[in-house]
Amino acid sequence: MESVVAVVAGLLYAVGIYLMLQKTLLRVVIGTSMLSYGSFLAVILVGGLNKGAAPVLTDGVSAYTDPVPQALILTAIVIGFGLTAFQLVLAYRTYQEMGTDKLDELRHKERDEEMEGGRSG
Repeated sequence: MESVVAVVAGLLYAVGIYLMLQKTLLRVVIGTSMLSYGSFLAVILVGGLNKGAAPVLTDGVSAYTDPVPQALILTAIVIGFGLTAFQLVLAYRTYQEMGTDKLDELRHKERDEEMEGGRSG
């Protein structure tokens, strides 16, 4: 089971990196999310995959699941959701202001604006 989860985490990393190298802002945002999901699976995998055991210690229990990775993942999911929401709002605002979401065009528009600012100033 661990090998399947490791392969899935690797695939999420690969898809995330591929999408982050694309030329539109929305794909970069989705790639960042995929990369964080791969990291979540990697942390769960490091904590161990124990089936059927409770994540609490009580007297007389010999098999239990470590609750620390689960707590870390829960916190990371909330932070990742906030980061994704911020990235989406930032990408939408960039599209509204610049009229495009393609990174090459944004780079050229920024360069053109800097040159026009230098001429008038």
